[in-house]
Amino acid sequence: MAEARKDRKTLIGNVLSGGKMSQTVVVSIERLSKHPFYGKYVKRRVKYKAHDEKNECAAGDKVLIVETRPLSKTKRWRVKEILEKAK
Repeated sequence: MAEARKDRKTLIGNVLSGGKMSQTVVVSIERLSKHPFYGKYVKRRVKYKAHDEKNECAAGDKVLIVETRPLSKTKRWRVKEILEKAK
């Protein structure tokens, strides 16, 4: 009955800010989109606040974030796993 939902959105991004907030990290997601008129590919960046339960993430880490219920005014994502630690 208490089965995890399969249709939650997942994104991969880099942690910008890691130790400044308690259990919260700021994750930057970059994507390429085509300009409607010129046809050139442009980098677009969106920043999300994600819940980091154990305060494991540091700036520069590559993480997988998952959509979740609202945890605060701005937090709608949580860190599922750290894919790559920063050097």
